[in-house]
Amino acid sequence: MSTPFYVSPQQAMADRAEYARKGIARGRSLVVLQYADGIVFVGENPSRALHKFSEIYDRIGFAAAGKYNEYENLRIGGVRYADLRGYTYDRDDVTARGLANVYAQTLGTIFSSAGEKPYEVELVVAEVGAEPSGDQIYRLPHDGSIVDEHGSVAVGGNAEQISSFLDQRHRDGMSLAEALKLAVQALSRDTNGTEREIPAERLEVAVLDRTRPQQRKFKRIVGRQLVRLLEADNAALAKTDEPSDEASEE
Repeated sequence: MSTPFYVSPQQAMADRAEYARKGIARGRSLVVLQYADGIVFVGENPSRALHKFSEIYDRIGFAAAGKYNEYENLRIGGVRYADLRGYTYDRDDVTARGLANVYAQTLGTIFSSAGEKPYEVELVVAEVGAEPSGDQIYRLPHDGSIVDEHGSVAVGGNAEQISSFLDQRHRDGMSLAEALKLAVQALSRDTNGTEREIPAERLEVAVLDRTRPQQRKFKRIVGRQLVRLLEADNAALAKTDEPSDEASEE
């Protein structure tokens, strides 16, 4: 009689984590940044039908990297949770923290279950507050842990390099055009340090705008509005590089 093959629990969990990380790394990265009037989501996505960013509730947005069918199931579950809680109690009782806890339980249960493979997804749940100090951003890796982020966060294949780039350059109070330009610069950097151009039609951009008069703060930025924002920041950058009148007189 042959001896059953044994794998220690630690090795099994390490193998599952490595499997999930490799799956997430195959997807394109995305970034979430705070700016003066809210939170902006930016990612490279050539598809106009399959979205990485979505609205969950009035002031809450959802971003995900990894396998589309898996994070789409999680998104739909989050919408149902938010709708039920808002209807049963009050709309103000639907928070990013509560939603992050629900996602953490789901991802953690799947990750620790030996009966199914772990989800190859990494999530970001963000909520815009009435003031910048009230903004909340939570990152949820494949194992269901919750990381409370501030300022900027990147998930996906090249997340470490992008996060390092953003940490050095992101600042509080940036305009939407400045934050968008920074996000595109971070996403355009390859692993070898070179930069490539990402055209506007390959970008997916959305915002949680606290200044919107509507109760729902989520809005997609597409088409001419996106091009204007990118061009406006380029024009402002070029203007700062020009010599001043005083310098030219000298």
